Amino acid sequence: QVQLVESGGGSVQAGGSLRLSCAASAYGVFYMGWFRQAPGKEREGVAALLATGGSTYYADSVKGRFTISRDIAKNTLYLQKNSLKPEETATYYCAASRLRSPLDYLHPARFEYWGQGTQVTVSS
Repeated sequence: QVQLVESGGGSVQAGGSLRLSCAASAYGVFYMGWFRQAPGKEREGVAALLATGGSTYYADSVKGRFTISRDIAKNTLYLQKNSLKPEETATYYCAASRLRSPLDYLHPARFEYWGQGTQVTVSS
């Protein structure tokens, strides 16, 4: 069983930064990622990486501002978010997958394990 617990959400002004953390008991995982969902909108992929290291993937809207990383020793996944925008107010979720899939790396259906989410509010 994979357990994921997010933390680090909160309120920030536009242009500010936040770092989200995801404590993961995630052995045998191939992929990990961050997603977000705003009220009334579909869940969208923000960033993902191969758990073994190397490749990272980002939504076009966050490239150059967000950085996904993993500390294997601490079993923790991070999402550093800079230059935040009000439209990025959402609940952010950590996700993991043990399955290989032909789906896009940022497609929610690729992931079978999810955290409970952490709220991020960006004010203008």
